[in-house]
Amino acid sequence: MFEAAVRVVGLFAFQATQGFFGIIISMYHNDHAPRQFHVSYGEAEAVIAIDSLAVIASRLPPRVLALVLEWGARHRDELRVNWELARQGLPLRRIVPLDQEAP
Repeated sequence: MFEAAVRVVGLFAFQATQGFFGIIISMYHNDHAPRQFHVSYGEAEAVIAIDSLAVIASRLPPRVLALVLEWGARHRDELRVNWELARQGLPLRRIVPLDQEAP
């Protein structure tokens, strides 16, 4: 099970909030608008807007991007709450990973 962890990358602190199917979802404490989350899958990355689920930037394989967008649609309200927590430098809440959701 992937647990939330705070890491420092360069000068930016972020929290990895979820992991499923090898996909890591994270938010930066000092990120700018629009509300967004970051995705890492191996060497590939993406940035997704929370409110619209618009893809701001992506190098993810299409199947992985589809899984991320499906998960984001199911958990948009929880992502909004985590965005506000991240902006305040507070610990993020756990969001159920896609591979652990009930059918």
